[in-house]
Amino acid sequence: MKVMVTGSGGREHAIIKKIAESRNCEKIYALPGNGGMKEAETVPISAMDIPAQVEFAEKHGVDFVVVAADDPLNAGAVDAFHKAGIKCFGPEKKAAIIEGSKIFAKNLMKKYGIPTAEFETFDDIGKALSYVRENNAPIVVKADGLALGKGVTVAQTAEEAENAVISLMKNGKFGDSGKKIVIEECMTGPEVSVLSFTDGKTLKPMISSMDHKRAFDGDLGPNTGGMGAVAPNPYYTKEIAARCMKEIFLPTIDAMNKEGRTFKGCLYFGLMLTKDGPKVVEYNCRFGDPETQTVLPLLESDLLDIMTACEDGRLEETEVNFSDKYSCCVVKASNGYPVKYDKGYEIKQNGDIDGCLYFAGAKKTGSALLTDGGRVLGVTTVSDTLKKAVDKAYREIDKIHFDNEYFRHDIGRKALEAEVL
Repeated sequence: MKVMVTGSGGREHAIIKKIAESRNCEKIYALPGNGGMKEAETVPISAMDIPAQVEFAEKHGVDFVVVAADDPLNAGAVDAFHKAGIKCFGPEKKAAIIEGSKIFAKNLMKKYGIPTAEFETFDDIGKALSYVRENNAPIVVKADGLALGKGVTVAQTAEEAENAVISLMKNGKFGDSGKKIVIEECMTGPEVSVLSFTDGKTLKPMISSMDHKRAFDGDLGPNTGGMGAVAPNPYYTKEIAARCMKEIFLPTIDAMNKEGRTFKGCLYFGLMLTKDGPKVVEYNCRFGDPETQTVLPLLESDLLDIMTACEDGRLEETEVNFSDKYSCCVVKASNGYPVKYDKGYEIKQNGDIDGCLYFAGAKKTGSALLTDGGRVLGVTTVSDTLKKAVDKAYREIDKIHFDNEYFRHDIGRKALEAEVL
């Protein structure tokens, strides 16, 4: 089977590495991919150039396409491939809206009784500012549309919340994505990420994980796309998992079906374990990053088989098994990310990596591999205990360097502390 994966980041590299293990995989194309993806033939076609992708797939006899990123999914990439008669992993545009519009997602949860934070939606800046002034901080301000995972402000003061509203609605920080906003109560409790496979009828969750969004140690600094992750998440017990399946996961699939927006692909549940039980923080319509780099190394089943089963409606009869081990992913980024950073530094490796090395922002220039993004690479290791996985990840990532690098030194610390509670 010839497979095409659209996108260029660490998430896409993790998907490609896992698909490459499949007995049914003949060849992988990455559009556009990056210079570190040795398992695939990279093709310089943008992940958002959907007509060119379809043309390439038809010309090269591609059997199956994985649309990995939120922007092309919400732009209708899967719809375009389906129209051309090419099978895909990922939701069609009408279902991808569950991430593409925060307002849609919040109203869906309200309509179908799926637990989430109390909220109000606004398209008028004056009313939004008045609401902020009338309600106590901390409070959460969210852009309605896609914002590269950075459209959320957890404001600790009313002033911070007002600035967030003005930045989105007046200054256009994220363009049209911030013309409408959601303002919601600030929930407290451990956060959990749960990715899931679904064919629109059956849902099979993956191993839970814990992301680390803040740029610096101690969960300080600006939000990033993710500086590392561990799996499984120790806060996510079997009892909580059963409750989430009953109260959140299956009701969401059912709600989308009732709305005529059947969801196929990877549905991501961002959860908060509050004192009142688990609640939804957000939905994503695709694999999370860097959760994917942490979860997929623990997958023992054939990823390509699972993905084709999701497309064909055969997930119920398809094995989705994970090991009972632990994993840790540490991301190395360019200093200054996520705001302003330099690139073009050579990436040098000292010895083989005992684990998975995923490239996110890298380009090939001659024989050299150079930095080409904010998040440059990630190393994931697997072990019998979380402590061993964390220690190993830091040991292995020390084998690969580039000028201007930085990374967090406390990935997994909260999870390790939770294990001893």
